Amino acid sequence: MTTPAMRILIIGGYGVFGGRLAQLLADEPRLTLVVAGRSEAKAAAFCAGLPARATLMPAAFDRDGDVAAQLTALAPAIVIDATGPFQAYGDNPYRVVQAALDLGIHYMDLADGSDFVRGITAFDQAAKARGLFILAGVSSFPVLTAAVVRHLAHDLRTLVSITGGIAPSPYAGVGLNVIRAIASYAGHPVALTHNGQPASGYGLTQTMRLTICPPGRLPLRNILFSLVDVPDLQLLAPEWPGVGSIWMGAGPVPEVLHRMLIALAWTVRLKLLPSLSLFAPLFHRVINVVRWGEHRGGMFVRVAGVTAGGQATTRTWHLLAEGDDGPFIPSMAIEALVRRILDGVPPLPGARPAIAELELADYDAVFARRSIFTGIRDPAACSAAAPLFQHILGDAWDRLPAPLQRLHGSASTLATGRASVERGTNAAARAIGWLIGFPTASPDIPVAVAFTRHAGTETWRRSFGSASFSSTMSAGAGRADGLLNERFGPFIFGLSLVLERERLNLVVRRWSAFGFPMPAILAPTGDAFEHVDADGLFHFDVEIRLPLAGRIVRYRGYLVPIGAS
Repeated sequence: MTTPAMRILIIGGYGVFGGRLAQLLADEPRLTLVVAGRSEAKAAAFCAGLPARATLMPAAFDRDGDVAAQLTALAPAIVIDATGPFQAYGDNPYRVVQAALDLGIHYMDLADGSDFVRGITAFDQAAKARGLFILAGVSSFPVLTAAVVRHLAHDLRTLVSITGGIAPSPYAGVGLNVIRAIASYAGHPVALTHNGQPASGYGLTQTMRLTICPPGRLPLRNILFSLVDVPDLQLLAPEWPGVGSIWMGAGPVPEVLHRMLIALAWTVRLKLLPSLSLFAPLFHRVINVVRWGEHRGGMFVRVAGVTAGGQATTRTWHLLAEGDDGPFIPSMAIEALVRRILDGVPPLPGARPAIAELELADYDAVFARRSIFTGIRDPAACSAAAPLFQHILGDAWDRLPAPLQRLHGSASTLATGRASVERGTNAAARAIGWLIGFPTASPDIPVAVAFTRHAGTETWRRSFGSASFSSTMSAGAGRADGLLNERFGPFIFGLSLVLERERLNLVVRRWSAFGFPMPAILAPTGDAFEHVDADGLFHFDVEIRLPLAGRIVRYRGYLVPIGAS
């Protein structure tokens, strides 16, 4: 299995998931990738447009035809089924599995149907007898989620709950088979675990909210997640006997379309419609045409449990994928396994869900090839007496330059230095600056910042010469979770703390006025950051701009905590 031209057949190889898998493996010269689907012409066009060091071979393959004859003709070492929807494979859903087993071909798939993935164990004895691995559900759910749960729960005595979700970018390009799968169970009962017992939820109609925010990274905006039928709901409970509840969701954006889909799912739950399956082509067209929002996606897994010492704890793993990299994640489990096989470490023989084939560390190499970032938020890892910024930054605090740590974590209540101030010159900018109390323009002015810390909040009183203004900071909650809330009178700004090398950026993600959420398009803009210059001192550079009014103020300079070395 480690020959230079190991042949892998990808059924659905020019589709959404199969095509991305082909892209992930195309740099591997030890592979021959047979890119197959119902149209050989489409397969050939896909191969022609894919730069590759692997050998690419287009082929026609109809999983509803004579599967054994087609597999015999193509003679792969491994067959990968990347088609679907696996929930709708009919009366003989395992015909590809059976044919591969009969012909001595290893098998993997990206199945997301709970029943299909769980049922693969029926082939376990035969697969072991032939020395073959038959792996189902080799995708984000349940391979990545299970690996994360093992990592988060490694020292827990009791696991109370497991919650997870995926938030695809609105520009991800969702395949029709994915939409068909979702439509098939929307509003219908979905098997899950609740209060430690098998129970049922209803697809898409049960919801929760969460902010995906890896420490030190720009978070996604707060996402609405709806219950989805994924293998984890049935497969994780046997892995962690006694777990209280398991819930998995998806958070597509824009939210207005998501809410419309939820409303339609309720018509099925209330038996006003028998199913949403007939609407799948329409949903597919709408979700791939009506797109707006950030070109970013993410994923989270949260566990709640009790430590060996009897302490209740909640830990959350966050994943952020920039641009077009998020849609590759479902195919990365197979990528990682194929690269291990090429290195002489194949999976053990047998037929099973792929829930234990990879650990979280196995994903590091495949994530490193893309703009994919992860991190863990564990409130128990930070003492209650820790500084506010440390609570928000989590483990990114340790990467913060020492002068920034000293100022934000110092017991000193005063820091002094020098600064320059620039002010906006139009009438609106002058009026707003006067209202808040920003200092007048000056090329060089003494500055002092007094910090008052109490019960998890900090009040910063900034004095530029004789002019002073203050703000109060606290940790965000609810839709501002993971953010630093800074209050200026009736205005509250939710700031993300984004660490880039030696620079800490403060980015406005939410804001409100007089207690009412305000549109993001009207939010203040401008660079605001802290950094360490060549002099080794804490430096700040803050610019505040408003739509229409332009620059309100920019102040920059340095500070030295009193008593700091």
